[in-house]
Amino acid sequence: MDKDYTDPLLIKRARELRTERPEVEAILWSRLRAKQLRVKFRRQHPIGPFITDFACVEKKLIVELDGQSHDGRHAEDETRTAHLRSLDWRVVRYWNMDVIDHLDDVVADIRRNLTLAAPT
Repeated sequence: MDKDYTDPLLIKRARELRTERPEVEAILWSRLRAKQLRVKFRRQHPIGPFITDFACVEKKLIVELDGQSHDGRHAEDETRTAHLRSLDWRVVRYWNMDVIDHLDDVVADIRRNLTLAAPT
């Protein structure tokens, strides 16, 4: 298990983020929670040095939502994704507007990604 899972500051920040979540996260969470896709997702889940938006531990799938705050942060996002992949996680990203305007399509794509093998 990655030592950062037990980092008290990271866990504290993840708890704070769960209460401060943006509306778009609440929209997607309404479709991921309670095993609606037959697997358990966690919100604001620490993995390594990062806090992921949503993670399915069983399938090693991370779902990240990107909005305006990610404009100009492509390099940072790529570094983050590369690190998470190095820990054998699959990472999928969706724009906030896609969640708002095409929620069923986003959920269908997440469902498809749950059937894929974790990266090696």
